[in-house]
Amino acid sequence: MITLREVKPSDLDQFFLFQQDADAAHMAGFAPSNPRDRGVFDHHWAQLTQSADVIVRTIDLDGEPVGSVAAYDVDGVREIMFWTDKQYWGRGVTTEAAALFLDEFPRRPVQARVVIDNGGMLKILEDLGFTVIGEERSFSNARAEVVTEQILQLD
Repeated sequence: MITLREVKPSDLDQFFLFQQDADAAHMAGFAPSNPRDRGVFDHHWAQLTQSADVIVRTIDLDGEPVGSVAAYDVDGVREIMFWTDKQYWGRGVTTEAAALFLDEFPRRPVQARVVIDNGGMLKILEDLGFTVIGEERSFSNARAEVVTEQILQLD
């Protein structure tokens, strides 16, 4: 059973391990340039969990943390992001977790940004009702190159 819950300090060790997966970091595009730097990771997560402007949840599957989902404001528009452990890709976990999150926080519009070659993430967002509203080119630390992101929105 997939549920969302507040992030516990013990979840962070698991999240740090998830970020070590090179394929996952490549697909995300915007993972840190050095995913093994625990100091950078801890700083990032302290900002997420301590900010009143960020909503962050642990994706829990049968009592185990398998990912995270968060939303934050960018220029007055809520933006969603999520990360799921690679072993759960293609099993509907991320789609269900994101749907639960969107139900819990119904403020619209919500946007998401996805590297254009991340077909799995694009499919998840489209299944949730997001539509492409634009593209942007940005530098990806994880890929050490400029990538094209699609900007999607749920109204």
